[in-house]
Amino acid sequence: MSNNSMTPAAATRNELVARLLSDRHSLPLSVVLHLLPGALIVAAYLLIGQPFIRAIHYPTLLGWAIALCLVLIPILLGLLWLGRRVEGRPSLAALRYIDRPLPRGKLVALVVPLIVWMTVLSVVTGPVNRFFLHHFFGWVPFTSGAGSFTGFMDGYSHSTMVVTMLICLPLTGLSLPLIEELYFRGFLLPRLAHLGGWAPVVSAILFSLYHFWTPWVFVSRVLFMFPGFWLAWRHRDIRVSIGMHVGVTSTMAAFGALAVVLNLV
Repeated sequence: MSNNSMTPAAATRNELVARLLSDRHSLPLSVVLHLLPGALIVAAYLLIGQPFIRAIHYPTLLGWAIALCLVLIPILLGLLWLGRRVEGRPSLAALRYIDRPLPRGKLVALVVPLIVWMTVLSVVTGPVNRFFLHHFFGWVPFTSGAGSFTGFMDGYSHSTMVVTMLICLPLTGLSLPLIEELYFRGFLLPRLAHLGGWAPVVSAILFSLYHFWTPWVFVSRVLFMFPGFWLAWRHRDIRVSIGMHVGVTSTMAAFGALAVVLNLV
C-alpha cells in the first residue's frame, strides 16, 4: 500500500513507530516514555492489584507485583513488536548496547562492586528514606508497611507470607527488573546520546521518578543506581546495569524469601 493510500490510523501508527525507533528522542518525549509506565503501574495497583489482594487477604507486595506485571510485560511485548518492524520478526532489534563489547572478566569486575555498592547504599540510606517518608509523603495512600522489610507482613499468617514471597521472587527479583533494564537502559538511554555525559544522569533521575509508588526513595535510588547506568552508557554494554540491578534485586528477594520460609522475621 502506498503512503497516499494509507488510512489516517495507519499513517499515525507509522509516524509513531518512526519516532520511537529514531536514534534520538527529544527530551519531552523521553520524559513521557520514562514516566508514563510509572503512572500506569500506580493506576494498575489502585484499580486491580489492591482490590485483588484485599479480596484474597494477601500483602501489598503481591498487589504491586501484579501491577508491575500488567504494565512491564506489555512493554516487553511492545519492544518485541518494534523489533519486528526492524527485522520482520519479533526481536530486541530496537535496543542498543546489546552487542556485548565488554570481555566477560571485565564485566564481572565491574558488576560485582556495583552489586556491593547498591546493596550497601540501599541499606545505609534506609534512615534517609524513612525521614522523607514520614515528613513528606505521609499523605500517599499506599504507604502501609513502607519503610521496613517486615512492615508489610504485619497481620498475615506465615503461610500467606511464604506464598507471597515465593510468587514475587521470580517476578520482582528477576524478570521485572530485567524488563526495566531492557526498556530504560537498552531502549531509552541510547536515544539520549545527544545529551552527552548528561544522558546517564537524566536516565537515573527519570528512572527514579518513574517509581511513583516509592517517591521517598528518590534521592537514594539516584545515588545507588547511577554508577551502573553510567558504566552501561560508558561501555555501551547493557549487561553492566542488568548485572547490578537484577543481581541486587534477586539476591535481596532470595534472602527475604528464605528468611520468611525459615520464620526468621
